Amino acid sequence: MIHPLALVHPDAQIGDGTEISAFSTIAADVVIGQNCWVGPNATIMDGARVGDRVRVFPGAVVSAVPQDLKYKGEPTLTFIGHDTTIRECATINRGTSDRQETRVGAHCLLMAYSHVAHDCLVGDHVILANLATLAGHIRIHDWAILEGMVAVQQFITVGEHTFIGGGSLVRKDVPPYVKCAKEPLSFAGVNVIGLRRRGFSEESIRQIEDIYRLIYVRGHNMSKALELVEQESTPSEERDRILQFIKSSQPGVIKGMLE
Repeated sequence: MIHPLALVHPDAQIGDGTEISAFSTIAADVVIGQNCWVGPNATIMDGARVGDRVRVFPGAVVSAVPQDLKYKGEPTLTFIGHDTTIRECATINRGTSDRQETRVGAHCLLMAYSHVAHDCLVGDHVILANLATLAGHIRIHDWAILEGMVAVQQFITVGEHTFIGGGSLVRKDVPPYVKCAKEPLSFAGVNVIGLRRRGFSEESIRQIEDIYRLIYVRGHNMSKALELVEQESTPSEERDRILQFIKSSQPGVIKGMLE
């Protein structure tokens, strides 16, 4: 249902069962899936590709042009996955010539006043709490949680199943399965509660804890710590993912508390 006071371009594609509220604006080059809800005064701009059952709350802006002086008006896209919720006044900018797209996965929650800048790739089941801010070219993997007022520097990668404490400034990559906090941002343990909620076995959690004990607690430099992990830890999906993430990190990963 499209409210008569909504401004919907006739070329926009609106799926069955989707409700467009009064005073919302939908541009021409927009595709919205089925059974979505677009609240009053929300704006969905050119390049948006919105999945099914997405909720866009009042004041949110999806697929605005990038806040990047290098952007020259090239046609780019913004993808929003199924069952994602975009709360009040959250903003998502479309891509630039770098990646051609900004992408937010399925089952995500972008709370009020959060911001996803151009060329960000946000995985599934990600939570950005109030005022969390992503600069351009950031990758957030599945199941990451960024608490309120977290600010992430451009070109940073945040691993899966991570938890970043409120008010943190993220200047280095955050490896998977960890909690981190303080200034400068530092390792604060394994995200045990989150891993248990998502069905990780106690054996897997213990192995992850042992690996990060070698990396962050025992006082080794990073190259030595990774060598010990390869020698002493049984191969597993989690072990291999941690090693791959840290070895491929360009800006380097966060430090331990003692460092």
